[in-house]
Amino acid sequence: MNYKIREMKSTEYEVLEDFLYEAIFVPKGESAPPREIIYQPELQVYLTDFGKRKDDIAFVAEVNGKIIGAVWVRIMNDYGHIDDETPSIAISLYKDYRNYGIGTALMQRMLEALKKKGYRQASLAVQKANYAVKMYKNVGFEIVDENEEEYIMKYNLC
Repeated sequence: MNYKIREMKSTEYEVLEDFLYEAIFVPKGESAPPREIIYQPELQVYLTDFGKRKDDIAFVAEVNGKIIGAVWVRIMNDYGHIDDETPSIAISLYKDYRNYGIGTALMQRMLEALKKKGYRQASLAVQKANYAVKMYKNVGFEIVDENEEEYIMKYNLC
């Protein structure tokens, strides 16, 4: 599949709502939550005033000029929070574009950008049952903590 990865334009930040919803892991056999779930305060930390903080960075994947995936970071107190120096990563693709290596390419592009900006590490949270755990491990993330449902994973940029 031909795709292009590029920086997200500030005029496109509104699509992060779609990708935040797409990032919600729905186990096999369960129903997806209502879209309104993204307006919960614990999820709004990923979106509110995105682009206004110095550490807000986002990239998109495009196919035929259509945005089909996004990866974005900011330092925030989210599920994957490690400390106030470590950007937390959110990433997702529309379902039809998963399992083509696009998520891996998006993640690698973000990790390169974070390294160039001088960050020492990056983190994320992922549900244990999520197939993306394998991709994160393959990219180089390590599990540093866990709870009943999730892993907290870290990537060393140094």
